[in-house]
Amino acid sequence: MATNKKQKTSAPDLSVHTIPADTPVVCLEAAKAFEGLTDKERKYAYWLSKADWEGAKICLIQTSPESAPIFALFQLVFSAQPVANLVAAAKSAAGLTEAQCDAVLLYAASFFGNMGNYKSFGDTKIVPQVPKEKLKQIIWASEAFKRNSVLLEPLWGDCCDQIYSLKSRYRELGLPKKGLSTYYSSDVTEADIALVGEFMQEKQISPYNTRIFKCGEVLKLMLAAGVDTAEDLEHSTGLPDTVHPHLGAHTHKGTSIRVERGDYAPLMKRVVANLGKAKEFAANDHERNMLSHYMHSFMIGSIESHKDGSRHWIKDKGPIIETYIGFIESYRDPYGVRGEFEGFVAMVNKEMSAKFGVLVERAEELTKLLPWPAAYEKDVFLRPDFTSLDVLTFAGSGIPAGINIPNYDDIRQNDGFKNVSLGNVLSAAVPSQKVTFLTASDEELMKKLKGPAFEVQVGLHELLGHGSGKLFQEEKDGKLNFDADAVTHLETGERVTTWYKANETWDGKFSAMSSTYEECRAECVGLHLCLNRDILKIFGHEGAAADDIIYINWLNMVRAGLLALEFYSPETASWKQAHMNARYVILQVLLEAGDGLVKIEQLTGEDGQPDLLMTLDRAKIETTGKEAISKFLMRLQLYKATADFEKGQKMYCGYSAVDNSNAAIPFLHLRSIVLARKQERRFFVQANTKLTGDSVELELYDSSPAGLIDSYVQRFPFHDSELESLWEADKQNHHYEKEHERDDLDLH
Repeated sequence: MATNKKQKTSAPDLSVHTIPADTPVVCLEAAKAFEGLTDKERKYAYWLSKADWEGAKICLIQTSPESAPIFALFQLVFSAQPVANLVAAAKSAAGLTEAQCDAVLLYAASFFGNMGNYKSFGDTKIVPQVPKEKLKQIIWASEAFKRNSVLLEPLWGDCCDQIYSLKSRYRELGLPKKGLSTYYSSDVTEADIALVGEFMQEKQISPYNTRIFKCGEVLKLMLAAGVDTAEDLEHSTGLPDTVHPHLGAHTHKGTSIRVERGDYAPLMKRVVANLGKAKEFAANDHERNMLSHYMHSFMIGSIESHKDGSRHWIKDKGPIIETYIGFIESYRDPYGVRGEFEGFVAMVNKEMSAKFGVLVERAEELTKLLPWPAAYEKDVFLRPDFTSLDVLTFAGSGIPAGINIPNYDDIRQNDGFKNVSLGNVLSAAVPSQKVTFLTASDEELMKKLKGPAFEVQVGLHELLGHGSGKLFQEEKDGKLNFDADAVTHLETGERVTTWYKANETWDGKFSAMSSTYEECRAECVGLHLCLNRDILKIFGHEGAAADDIIYINWLNMVRAGLLALEFYSPETASWKQAHMNARYVILQVLLEAGDGLVKIEQLTGEDGQPDLLMTLDRAKIETTGKEAISKFLMRLQLYKATADFEKGQKMYCGYSAVDNSNAAIPFLHLRSIVLARKQERRFFVQANTKLTGDSVELELYDSSPAGLIDSYVQRFPFHDSELESLWEADKQNHHYEKEHERDDLDLH
């Protein structure tokens, strides 16, 4: 999201684009929960996981034109021999050092962990910390190259230059010409995207599973679908082949638009086939109906079918195996409306889920504590499932700590939603890692309580953050879902005069800003409600311990606002991560509150280098802090509820600005200090499930880059020629430059 005037293009900062050698790699513990599953539940989880991982290859296509060939290259190289043998060969045959081999393994692990060569959290490009010739040498020394050089050489030629290119456009994901996005062909303009958006709104076509290509004078809107025969579809799902009503040629405001389906078709067909096998082991009709509708959606490109599947998913209360799959989150679409593919399979943690159950039971009471009147709250709080899950499979570009889905506004407001806290993600801590920019006592307390404090924040963020708040909507028959004569504007006291017109949606109205704005609203709900001692008691925190949880939750948030500077791009004057943009905004709100609540000082660290010290006055959290957050939260809800994009944008972009206008805290200058002391996010090594005879077993791996690589090689043991055909077709659709600028950068 643009926030201020674009900075002059400069040489890339390699620290932003490389993965530090000390990046933590942790195993996602799932064995204990898996052991408690029945044979039937294990088979259900196995086939669901297969569907998720086949679909995850779509993320490669959605990330960059070179991600698919890099994936194919690494899959061939690492599947031909054990990692240790490859390293030994690279040292003896090519003369690589231990550090160079480690750097190659770390790059490959980061590529697999992000399912592409851009960071899933931040959208910046990742390049290896070895020169191109060294990477080539390790590939040429591999057993795979000896066996199949005819396949590996052209693969290397397809991606070698672009692996390293840090030409300004390729440094980060973004709208065409400003950044890279494979959701749009390289010649699509922002005006084209807006025009197609108007057409889609008029025709009631959801953007979640679409991409836009320009073919001459025609804008082609592609729907993701497997496209199969009506007979096969009806046999596998029990649902007819409903032809999308708007397939074909259209004219909108003088521009030709063609709607087609079939994007990612080979991968979508595999997803459907595995979901069909999972359906045989479903526990109830809701799960069977859910999977049938998902299969139908993925075969014909229908978001309406996915919505129907989501409705059955909501009704499936308290399942032992929880799952969701599809084009879900729109964080990586620079326009903020198109979903990235993801799927997860997880097992319920009953002890923690019981705590969340109490929170759900009291949710209607707790929403009354939020800083807006009842008219701005949902007419009826649709009590969701809220469970703590241990992830078995999370297939996509990254793993969150919590989820509130589905993202469809109409379902959330009328049918309900589910909240998920991913317990084994929250508990996968790295205790030895230093906590930067804090006093020694704050660091000690943060290490001790960050886990339980974040657990509280995630619970409140997902259930009462994303789950609260009404949208004022005009229905198709002209009726309003609120009393226009009685509801008053929370700032002016006058009647509300703006709302969502029929067919308008929240993310459509607020577009690229919607994700970060909503994450900010949910984070503020968590900060606001964690001050309530009765809520903290639900999580087992009372007395002085509860006070410490409040302090660490707020301290963690303001520190995150400072760390967020890593995810701001001065070159494009934009934020590259929705959650971090939100946390920076919250920091600005609390700094604006004054009264010494938050302080940031520049100093010299023990290493003699520039450092920062952040302090939070815990005595003022429940006075100055609460007042500032409550007022800001009210405004966030007001502008969202009333569809007031103009005021919402002005406020949010104002707080999002990164510059040196505050002489005491010049944030653009401080960014260099934050970058110099940044700590890379954890990589997770996930287990695999293996079907042996009639039983499903769990396969575990080392918590190392080599272990992470092994896990992906065993998930995808064969070269995927259909994936290769997809990226070849994509190059034609996107009109990518045939020759990429080479960067003469020393990446030793």
